[in-house]
Amino acid sequence: MLVISSREFRANQKSYFDQIDAGAEVLVQRRNNKSYRIIPVTEDDTVMNKQAFYEMLEKSLQQIRRGESVAVKTDEELRTLLDSL
Repeated sequence: MLVISSREFRANQKSYFDQIDAGAEVLVQRRNNKSYRIIPVTEDDTVMNKQAFYEMLEKSLQQIRRGESVAVKTDEELRTLLDSL
């Protein structure tokens, strides 16, 4: 793990990001005795992973098949629906 100061990180961001992309762990220390670990964002870090998305989509399709949905075709119908919520 690389431990660097925030000043060092700011001065050489590209180099550190390249090292992080290659698998290195970087810990940035600040004067106020706080530290930050920088890691890449992965597919699992999204708001909803693929599995949860597909499960929600399947549940929605089942509700539509059972007639548990509302069709909205015009702006006025949409406004009425939103006002009712």
